[in-house]
Amino acid sequence: MAESRVPNQQSPNFLSEATVLANELSHLRRTLHRNPELGNDLPQTQATVIEALSGLPLEIHRGTDVSSVIAVLEGGKPGPTVLLRGDMDGLPVEENSGEEFASTNGAMHACGHDLHTSGLVGAAKLLSAHQEDLPGKVVFMFQPGEEGPGGAKPMLDEGLLDVTGERPVAAYGFHVAPGERGGFAYRSGTVMAGAYNLSITVHGKGGHGSAPHSSLDPVPPLTEIASALQNAVTRQFNVFDPVVATITQLEAGTAAVNVIGDDARLGATVRAMTRESGEKFDVVVRRIAENIAAAHGCTAEVEFSTLYPPTICDKSETEWAADTLRGVLGEEGVREVPEPRMGSEDFSFVLEEVPGTFMFLGASYPGTDPMTAPMNHSAEVRFDDAVLPTQSAALATLAFERLLAA
Repeated sequence: MAESRVPNQQSPNFLSEATVLANELSHLRRTLHRNPELGNDLPQTQATVIEALSGLPLEIHRGTDVSSVIAVLEGGKPGPTVLLRGDMDGLPVEENSGEEFASTNGAMHACGHDLHTSGLVGAAKLLSAHQEDLPGKVVFMFQPGEEGPGGAKPMLDEGLLDVTGERPVAAYGFHVAPGERGGFAYRSGTVMAGAYNLSITVHGKGGHGSAPHSSLDPVPPLTEIASALQNAVTRQFNVFDPVVATITQLEAGTAAVNVIGDDARLGATVRAMTRESGEKFDVVVRRIAENIAAAHGCTAEVEFSTLYPPTICDKSETEWAADTLRGVLGEEGVREVPEPRMGSEDFSFVLEEVPGTFMFLGASYPGTDPMTAPMNHSAEVRFDDAVLPTQSAALATLAFERLLAA
C-alpha cells in the first residue's frame, strides 16, 4: 500500500469546514432526489444547481445542446486549471426505496447522481471560501445524460476543456456505491469497461406456421446467433482482456401464434476492457451474424455502436490522489482494488483527454451489509447523504492540493 501524503500547510482543513455544510447539502440532495430528470434534458435540475451556486464567485456557463452547467472559479493566485465532475441525471426506474424523500414521478436517482451533484456543489462552496489563496482555476462540471445518451461528449464538443483558456492539468470524479460510508476505493489503469450497444435483425420471409418450409423463418438463425455470441466471447477473446455480451432483448413474430414473421431481432449490451477488444467484437459479431443468417437463406443487419469507451485512470494522478486522500482520511479510508468493474461511465471521454482518476465512494447507511444491500440501478437502493461532507471535502482537497503541486 502506498503511503499517505501529509497535506500542504497552505491547504485549508476542508474536512472540518465541510461539516458546517452538512444540513445544506442534505437538503439539496433530497430536493434533487424527489425530482429526478432523465437524459440530457434536465431543466429543473439545471435550475436547482444554478440556484445552489448563487452568491458564489463563479462564472456560470449553461449548455447549448444539453442541460449542463459549467462553473469556473478563478483563484486569487496564478496557476493552472483542475476539473471536478458530478453527473446529474436519474434513471427510468419506479422507486421502491422506502425513503421519506423518495421520488414519485416514475424516475429515480437509483445511481446516486443526486449525491454527486450535491457533493460537487459542496466542493464549489468550500473552494470559493478560499478563492484568494487558490493558486489557479477550478472547473466544476455538472453533467447530464450519463445514463444515456451521454452528456460528457456534448460538453467536450461545446468547449468544456477550454473554458478557462487552457486545458486542465488534471480531472477528478467520484461515484457512490454500497460500502462503508466515507471509504474510497480506487484503481490505476482501466477501472470500468467500455459500453457498446448491439442490435441484430435477421430478415427472412414470412409464412404460415404449419408450413415453415415455404418460408424463410428468421427465428432459428437468430437463436443460433445468440448462442454463437456466447461461444465467441470465450473462444475468440483473451480471458485476461475480458468481454461480456448480455442479450437483453428478443423480438419476433406478430400477435398471431400461427404466423411466421419476416424479421426477428435481438438487442444486447457489450462490455470490453480495451478499445481494441470493442473494435474486434464489432468485426466478430458481423461475421457470425451474416454467415449464420446466410446458412438459413436469410440476411442479417448488424448495428454496433460505442456508448462509452473504457474508463482509464492515469497511474500517476491516481496514486497521487489516493495518497492525498489518505493524508486526510487515514490509511483505512482509502483502499486499492485489484479488479476493474464491468459497469461503464462516460467520464471516460474526459479521461481520454485529461490525466485524472475516477474513484468509488462508499455511501451505505450504518449497519448495512454492502454485500447484500441493493446495488446501483436497483429500485430499492439507498444511499446515506451523511457522506456528502466527506465527498465535498475530498473533491476540494484534490483540487487545491493539485494546484499547489503544479
